Amino acid sequence: MDKKTSERPLVDFAVTARKYKTTLTQKFMNRPIWTKPIAGEVRSTLPGTVVSLAVKEGDSVKEGDLLLVHEAMKMQNRILSPVSGTVTEIPVKEGEHLVKGALIMVIKED
Repeated sequence: MDKKTSERPLVDFAVTARKYKTTLTQKFMNRPIWTKPIAGEVRSTLPGTVVSLAVKEGDSVKEGDLLLVHEAMKMQNRILSPVSGTVTEIPVKEGEHLVKGALIMVIKED
């Protein structure tokens, strides 16, 4: 066991009713903490480029309607509405490069 491993505290780890003591890796401890997504927010899941917008602010959309086309890794992905409602905000433009997790659109549910 190297010095770095021995300095990390042991934590409880349960597997099917058995408890073990283990150390957590630095990568695990530095991971982003999961947060519950907000229903009306549409975010990019991959870095890429906005090819075309199918809606504008103020438009009514139904769940499953096309919102925009997003190109990532040489593939064009159709981004569909997760909820029914009114588009209140579109902070992106056609041709804009997006990072992973960027806010693409906000839809206020009906």
